[in-house]
Amino acid sequence: MGIQRTMKALADPTRREILNLLKAGRLAAGEITDRFPVTAAAISRHLSVLKEADLIRDTREGKYIYYDLNTSVLEELTLWLAELKGDPKA
Repeated sequence: MGIQRTMKALADPTRREILNLLKAGRLAAGEITDRFPVTAAAISRHLSVLKEADLIRDTREGKYIYYDLNTSVLEELTLWLAELKGDPKA
């Protein structure tokens, strides 16, 4: 797991909000962009950082790109944090 990339990606509030949106299911890039008061280019960069951290996956369907949450990285991070905390359940 690239924990530094994961932590960098999670450090930004906009990226955390994108992850929260994707909890409900996949969204097209335009649908994500419509929910933020920033440019499409800024959202595109946020999506790239999340993708590089393997927190999201993308699928192209025609002219649209859909994004969905990759929970396996979050599960690995949760386990690592539990171990760091000393949680005996980890």
